[in-house]
Order: sequence, then C-alpha cells, then structure tokens
Amino acid sequence: MNLSIRQLRYFEALVRHVHFGRAADSCSISQPALSMQIKELEESLGTELFERDARHVRLTSFGEEFALRVRDIMRSVDELGDLAQASRKRLVGPLRLGVIPTIAPYLLPTIIGNLTRANANLDIRVRETLTAGLIQEIEEGGLDTAVVALPVSEPSLTEVALFSEEFVLVRQAADADKPVPSPKALRGMRLLLLEEGHCFRDQALSYCDMHAVSSRKFLDCSSLSTLVQMVGAGIGVTLIPEMAVAVETRLAPVAVARLKSPRPSRTIGMIWRKTNPLAKQLSQIAEIVHQSANAVLASQKLSE
Repeated sequence: MNLSIRQLRYFEALVRHVHFGRAADSCSISQPALSMQIKELEESLGTELFERDARHVRLTSFGEEFALRVRDIMRSVDELGDLAQASRKRLVGPLRLGVIPTIAPYLLPTIIGNLTRANANLDIRVRETLTAGLIQEIEEGGLDTAVVALPVSEPSLTEVALFSEEFVLVRQAADADKPVPSPKALRGMRLLLLEEGHCFRDQALSYCDMHAVSSRKFLDCSSLSTLVQMVGAGIGVTLIPEMAVAVETRLAPVAVARLKSPRPSRTIGMIWRKTNPLAKQLSQIAEIVHQSANAVLASQKLSE
C-alpha cells in the first residue's frame, strides 16, 4: 500500500469541505487534480472512501473510520514541523490563526501589522468563524491558535487571558438623552442579537437575564454591523463590544451609552493545544495580541 501525506491532506480537505471544488480551492489545486488524488487513494486502499452523486459527497462507513485515523496522523505530522519551529527563538513560516467574528474586523488589522513587524518571516493565515468551529480546528491540528472569548473550558487546550472589554448600549440617536435602561428595563425592549452560535449573544442574554424569555422578543442578525444598522432604522436596541463602536457606529444614526454598573464585559484570550511544541512562541504571539488590543481600546476611549 502506497499512501502519501499529500493524498491524506487532500482527503482531509474533502472531509472538511464536503465539496470537491471548495476542497480543491483550499488546497490550491484544480478540482480534477484533487479528484484524481482521491481516486488513487481509494485504489491504494482497495475500497471507496466517499459516496458520490450529482449533488452530494458523503463519507462511507469505512471513510468515517479512516478520517479519524487520518486526523491523528496529520496532527502528528504538523507537530513534527512545530517541533522544528520550536527550536527557533521566533516563529517563521505559517501561523494559522483563528479569530471569532466579533473581534476579527476590529482587532485583526492591528494584530497582523504588529505581528508582521515583529516577525518579518511569518506567514499569517487567518480563519474567521465561531468559537465551536475554532476549537474543533485547533484540536484537529488545522489551526495553531485562536483569539476567542474565555473561558472555553476544554481540558486539551491552554487558555491565556489577554484583556477585557465592556459591552455598550446602542440605541436610536433620538434616544441619546434618555436614561440608560437597567437590565430589567432592557428585558421589556426589543433587543437585537447575533444569531445562535455566537458567544456574544449568550453573554448579552446573560446580562439581561433573558435566557428564559420568548424568542419572539428578539431579532437575530449575522453581524454586529447589521445589528447597528437595524437600530438606526428604529427597530430596537442592541449591545456591542467596546472595540466595535468606532467602526460600526460611524455611519449609523445611533447613540452609544455606557450601561449601569455592574457593567457587562467579556474576557478575550488565546487558546492552543497543550501538546503544541510552539507554546513558548505562541506565548510571545499572545503578548503582541495583548498590546494590539490595548492600543485599539485606548484609541476607542479617546474618541468617545
């Protein structure tokens, strides 16, 4: 049996994307080339890994078991490269960095600029998605580290807290002079929230003690930008993280107010596998992320 690491990477990509075109794009090869490699892999194994029809690609029962083994193999292969990286004082080459959507637009430009200046030979590859997806990709070896809201409470992961930020209230500009509502008062308003799966949604609900409230009071959106624009249109009120204020409220007819104490906040940090040989270098990266966040938050305070 002659299996190659390249074939296993292509197989892993197809498992992840469940689509030949998207898997090929992620591997920077043509779709026919990827299809050929998968076919050769199946021929080497003597059995099919995927069920294919005109619209779907599914793992066979053998393919599902094979995928579990491949995941462990590829993580070990990646950690061999990480081990070589760990012998150097600074990171060089690829850094696979994950970021949640409620941080990425506001902090990533500063992070990437500072990381590039500190590590000229670093190739930063960013993945933006929800926390659950980032955790899975770190555990499977697809990402080196991620910037998320803490805690994630995964025994296999190291968590490093970097900074905290408050949530602020966004309401129509015409309401700017009204008293700031209490959490109890917010429960009586139409609160606009991010859709299910965003940790920021859960944090906002927790502050308002609204987990048990009927979902009919809510209007869910996929981004903070949409939330703010809906507030500007008079549809309701929302909460957004402090670092998003400058970007999201710049062109919207809204007013921003600090909530009453105890003010809601979140802790942002970095996570990575406890077994990652690059722990020392990732700690250095974490310090740069910490400094970047402080700079963004300081500029935000000055602009209020």
